[in-house]
Amino acid sequence: MSEMLTPKKNAINHGTMLGLMLGLSTTLMYALNAELFLKWWVGILSLLLVIAMGIISTAKSKGLLGGFMTFKEAFTAYFITTAVGLAISTAVGILIFTVIDPELASYLNEQSLLMVQDMMARFGAPQEEIDKAIAEAAQVDNFSIMSQAKSYFSLLIFHSVLGLLIGLIFKKAAPTV
Repeated sequence: MSEMLTPKKNAINHGTMLGLMLGLSTTLMYALNAELFLKWWVGILSLLLVIAMGIISTAKSKGLLGGFMTFKEAFTAYFITTAVGLAISTAVGILIFTVIDPELASYLNEQSLLMVQDMMARFGAPQEEIDKAIAEAAQVDNFSIMSQAKSYFSLLIFHSVLGLLIGLIFKKAAPTV
């Protein structure tokens, strides 16, 4: 006997799939080419994947509810999906960068400093500004547990705002009798 799929279970399932996809992509980047962690387009693709899975989950939940959905139900479906997916992805990142290969985190931090220096030089920033920015950026470990947790919560806030918009788009009141 199978249990009926509810919108919350649906969102958790989609969030788990999202987390596994993001975790797999992180693992593949680690195994194949760690320089991909520094590419801006990788972040954009990950962001688009999270948004797409959140929308898919919300649409599926609306179908489970017979095509009618309150704003709260739509927001909840999107939020749960993104929260679960990003939590799994963050856990994989913490595992890789703090347990498995902390040296990679140091290397990527150094490379990002070089990228900042190069970009500022290309934009014609004075050397004293470049030195100041590099000194400030060198104080931050982008791959520490705390930095990854902050990133998770920042992304959660961003996706909460986006979830509000998705909720508005997907809400549809049931006809009154």
